[in-house]
Amino acid sequence: MGDAARDRMLREIVDGTGGSASGDASGKYIIARGCDPQMAARAGTMLPPLLGNANIESFTDDVAFFKQLRGGRKYDVVFFAPGACRYSAAKSPIPGGNEETRGWGLDEYKAVVREAQGDVPIVETTKEPEIVPLLRRALGLP
Repeated sequence: MGDAARDRMLREIVDGTGGSASGDASGKYIIARGCDPQMAARAGTMLPPLLGNANIESFTDDVAFFKQLRGGRKYDVVFFAPGACRYSAAKSPIPGGNEETRGWGLDEYKAVVREAQGDVPIVETTKEPEIVPLLRRALGLP
């Protein structure tokens, strides 16, 4: 994926905010599973101010994602980024998988999330403009 496509996706994320960035979620934690390290890094700096300064930990490989997910921290939201959701919807492997997760879709990932985190809100979307509204709702922000 090129930088022009990443720039377009970031614009779509911002366009989906509707200008809302109010509220304080600075004490809340989101763990995210995506598939593009560059997009994760760029979104990781752009999203917190739009989400009441929530803390976001992003991962693009299953080894690191599962280690953190099972590491003892209770997350307020688990987020599956649009790229990972699109791969799952297409029945294609989500980049960053491993032997354990070969052939998995989001249903299998969500089962692991439930096992590790209990009844935590899980946000998933294939559309960038939906990211901020869905995450704000899951965080309890206006």
